[in-house]
Amino acid sequence: MYKNSGGKPGVVLAAAAVAQFVFALDMSVVNVALPAIRTALGFAPLDLSWVVHLYALTFGGFLLLGGRACDLYGRRRMFVLGLTVFGLCSLAGGLAQTPWHLITARAGQGLGAAVAAPAALAMLTTTFTEGPRRVRALGVWSAVNAAGGALGVLAGGLLTDYAGWRWVMLINLPIVAAALALVPAGVPAGESPARRERLDVLGAALATGGVGLLVLGVVRTDTVGWGSRPTWVTLGAAAVLLVAFVVAESRATTPLLRLGLLRSRWVAGANALVFLAAAGQFTAFYFVSLYMQQVLSMGAAATGAAFLPFSAGLVAGTVAATRITATRTPRVSLVPGALLAAAGLAWFAFISPQGSFLTDVLGPSLVTSIGTGLVLAPVAAAATTGVTTREAGMASGLFNSCRQLGGCIGLAVLATIAAHRTGTATDPAALNDGYALGLAIAAALFVLAAVVAIGALPRRHAKTPGLCSAVPADNRLEGTPS
Repeated sequence: MYKNSGGKPGVVLAAAAVAQFVFALDMSVVNVALPAIRTALGFAPLDLSWVVHLYALTFGGFLLLGGRACDLYGRRRMFVLGLTVFGLCSLAGGLAQTPWHLITARAGQGLGAAVAAPAALAMLTTTFTEGPRRVRALGVWSAVNAAGGALGVLAGGLLTDYAGWRWVMLINLPIVAAALALVPAGVPAGESPARRERLDVLGAALATGGVGLLVLGVVRTDTVGWGSRPTWVTLGAAAVLLVAFVVAESRATTPLLRLGLLRSRWVAGANALVFLAAAGQFTAFYFVSLYMQQVLSMGAAATGAAFLPFSAGLVAGTVAATRITATRTPRVSLVPGALLAAAGLAWFAFISPQGSFLTDVLGPSLVTSIGTGLVLAPVAAAATTGVTTREAGMASGLFNSCRQLGGCIGLAVLATIAAHRTGTATDPAALNDGYALGLAIAAALFVLAAVVAIGALPRRHAKTPGLCSAVPADNRLEGTPS
């Protein structure tokens, strides 16, 4: 059965999937266009990285706030608002005439995505009841999310080469329009809450500031280094704000993140797992892309096309995961999926300077992508198991935050390790050694993810009331706007 009979579940799934596709696409589509953007707008070399970093900064920093906002003010309303902001900022970025125009537009894109992404996931979890239907829906959502990131490289290369760099921003407009057009076709408005709760302003400020400084400190390590004073000051300030956030949430009557939510082994275990898996997945994607371009001397468009088998493997893995977990717990797919992804990345670690796409990329791509696909849908289902409807946005914001932070921190740490192995050398053999080390560590992260799945996740499904025990009686109402 479906939870929300006021809408059309298929339309809800389509709208959420299309939106998630464009958010994931924007994480990678701009990368290939950076040289063209630098030439066209006159970016200073050190400023160019902010075209990528500021999107990650605002996206990751505002996710908890965006998730809670959709619980309080309506999932559909926040979904539309976030997409509209994202689309308008994409248009502004495509028309940018100066570096600060583009950087501001990228910040706005991240803010819009931080509002709409948790709303999209919350719409799915409140539309589809726990069980096979939710797993299938989250399988589609997860596959589209992963495919968006993988296809971003291909789209970025083709658009930059044949249409111009501005189209890596303008391509978002028809996708956003498609997602918005689906909203009146079947996304329900939902019910009004029985009691309007106030937004936890202190918690929102502490969480946004803490996560934002954490992301800022990590992404700047590519220019200032991990051992620099700016890095340690930024990370120290982030730690202080996040500790203050935990203290504030433990005392708040209507918290941004109810700490009792983390008492659920499903929620806590799934978020720890997605942090590790995202760290491994994002860094692997980064290193393999660099390997093909800087070691195998493949062009941008060819590199993007080389990720098509990876996208196909992700789809195959998610389809298999939905069937495996249709009548079982997510754990039965998460453990073998994480181990299979680890095996594929370990195979990747044997890349060679004299290699080729067929011998060094295709095989491990398929193994890694199928394993990753087995993880993506079940981990989203696990992270929302037992969560009440009124806290769906909160859980979705937490899940998206852990995934974003995992990818951001993992990429920064492993890129530093790879650069240390490479040193000052720029020849293909030295670069190959650095990338291989990074891929080996990414494999270890997926092994840790499997350990978390084994040790933290329950063997049996949780019942929704079990998670409500820590919620005050007047907070157990499920009538929230969708």
